[in-house]
Amino acid sequence: IEVIVLDHQGRTLVKRRVAAPFEDYDATLRTLTALVDAIEQEANLVSPAFVGMGMPGSISPSSGLVQNANSTWLNGRPLATDLAAALARPLRVANDANCFALSEGEDGAGKDANMLFGVILGTGCGGGLVHAGRLINGPRGIGGEWGHNPLPWPEASETPGPTCWCGRIGCLETWISGPGLAADHARAGNQQITAEEIVALATIGGTSPQAQAARATLQRHASRLARGLAHVVNLLDPDVIVLGGGLSNLTHLYDDVPRLIAPHIFADDRNVAIRPPAYGDASGARGAARLWRQPAPP
Repeated sequence: IEVIVLDHQGRTLVKRRVAAPFEDYDATLRTLTALVDAIEQEANLVSPAFVGMGMPGSISPSSGLVQNANSTWLNGRPLATDLAAALARPLRVANDANCFALSEGEDGAGKDANMLFGVILGTGCGGGLVHAGRLINGPRGIGGEWGHNPLPWPEASETPGPTCWCGRIGCLETWISGPGLAADHARAGNQQITAEEIVALATIGGTSPQAQAARATLQRHASRLARGLAHVVNLLDPDVIVLGGGLSNLTHLYDDVPRLIAPHIFADDRNVAIRPPAYGDASGARGAARLWRQPAPP
């Protein structure tokens, strides 16, 4: 959990990061409340701050409960209501990928874009849409969510695909998230290592069989990411795609994915701008704070 204080010019005054409680809703609520209290004191605020929160999943507009969070212990719980009560003030909440997209769209890598698609490639596979400076969320609270659609144009070896935590089979998240990358490498070569270790092997492993296997895994990952993004481009035609999350640090993606995506684009102009984030892993928290710049939700 990262918590920051921004001033009205968007400058970060104070920032903290702590490990998130695991599989414990009440501890999550206590941690969030304590962090806001502590950082307000550290920033010497003379009045309570406006609080925005980015989170995995989203708040269902119909029920007010958390839905679709891969932090599954949050699902079905009134997190927004409970946290607002604990903080004794209004709260704005959005999906973490929406917050990332908002941050990068306002003054980051997509500040010149009319339509921006922001992607988080980390423990999950989130997406957020910003059009003309406004978040596009929709009546179900799932605008931009692409990670639980199937992998497009699958090869024979990619069907039916891995089982996802959501209960479906072959979701994009099972292929292109960090854990998805590691699981694919294990299936291909029976070597269970992390995504970070795969990247290190591919980079410094020379011509060893392990290094070649790691490079092949990264090539498969780039192909799947390109196919997944092609569906988004054909549907929404964004000006810019910004990658976030831990896998956005894979520099080869910015060379490989535009080339791999081109055959799947349904237009004569097949050039797609794919950029790294301007604010790295701080973008989600920046965007959460900026939820108060958005029009009030209905």
